[in-house]
Amino acid sequence: MLDSLPLSRKQIRSIADATARINIWHGAIRSGKTFASLIAFLISIAAAPSSGLIIIVGRSLQTIERNVFDPLQDEALFGPIARMVKHTRGASTAIILGRTVHLVGAADSRAEGRLRGMTCCLAYVDEATLIPRGFWNQLLGRLSVPGAKLMATTNPDNPGHWLRKEFINRAGELDLRSWQFTLDDNPALDPKYVASLKSEYTGLWYRRFILGHWVQSEGAIYETFDAQRHVVDTVPPISRWLCDAIDYGTVNPFADLLIGLGVDRSLYVVSEYRHDSRTARKQMTDSEYSQARRRWLQSVPTGGNVLGVSPEWTIVDPSASSFIEQLHRDGVQGVTPADNAVLDGIRGVAGLFAADRLKIHRSCTGLIDELPGYSWDDEAAAKGEDKPIKRDDHSCDALRYGVRTTEVLWRPHIPTLLEVAA
Repeated sequence: MLDSLPLSRKQIRSIADATARINIWHGAIRSGKTFASLIAFLISIAAAPSSGLIIIVGRSLQTIERNVFDPLQDEALFGPIARMVKHTRGASTAIILGRTVHLVGAADSRAEGRLRGMTCCLAYVDEATLIPRGFWNQLLGRLSVPGAKLMATTNPDNPGHWLRKEFINRAGELDLRSWQFTLDDNPALDPKYVASLKSEYTGLWYRRFILGHWVQSEGAIYETFDAQRHVVDTVPPISRWLCDAIDYGTVNPFADLLIGLGVDRSLYVVSEYRHDSRTARKQMTDSEYSQARRRWLQSVPTGGNVLGVSPEWTIVDPSASSFIEQLHRDGVQGVTPADNAVLDGIRGVAGLFAADRLKIHRSCTGLIDELPGYSWDDEAAAKGEDKPIKRDDHSCDALRYGVRTTEVLWRPHIPTLLEVAA
């Protein structure tokens, strides 16, 4: 297995030295930390005590399958050992090297209850900074078999995050070892791919996901947004009308963006509908918003003298349940709540701007006005949290809703963009 792909000295050292009670691989994306941690995990399974459970923890079963089982079952990576990893999609258990392994999703603090009563000898945690603090504490308490170990991977986060402050930075006080990786620590990557990846991240994301640094969010969120580059007067033919994406407001502005995939393999915000009740001095009902949306989409030019667009999806602020119901009543097809993973959505939009693969038609004045001032919240950052300032962000929210929720549709058509796997 170790001979099938080149390993860096840091990877080899981390595999050999992963003998502490807590072992953490952290740093840049695609830096080889996950591959090294999985090798160490397999070795630990083979040597694990016969008593006690073995568990794998992730944000969800789906992320565990993607980040852990997809590579473990890849024979190009793990050779014949991959055939000794048995897992059925959606199942909460697997067999690895003949041992039963339990899979636990930990999306919120309620997941802590899933650990109650367990006695564990080995745990592997994927994306540890996304795991609730209480769950992590409970997990450590369940690793009570003599010689029990926890192995975890993560990308860097805010330097005030509890994982860094209370564990990584206290390695000298705890039975803990950690290894920090940069993108250049992975000898298996093609140099052209590395160069492309470095060019696609900027600012906060470059420092965290390329250099592997734990740095605080500060300043403008979309540092590479440039009206000269990203605002256009004309839009190429649209090969696929992906969605209209809605940030719902009654007192606050209602913002709806029409997003399409151009024949030039870039995303375009083609048109915007926006109603600000304060400016207009008129609040609108759900029914009135639905009718206004329909009239707006019917007026969008699609080339020549043709008007009217029917996007594949209508993506709505997930908190706007009454408006979602109104759209269903009005017969709108493809209505779905938005994926509101804030940082993932911001990262996707930032990467598109950096790669010059997201353009905005000049008529979308609400979005264009908001983007330069869309900034990180300094008070939240001081508490170890990454959050945008919740002010003048309605079109920006609609943009990340649309980009994030339709990612599976546009990503195959946009080259060399934002590989976010660990």
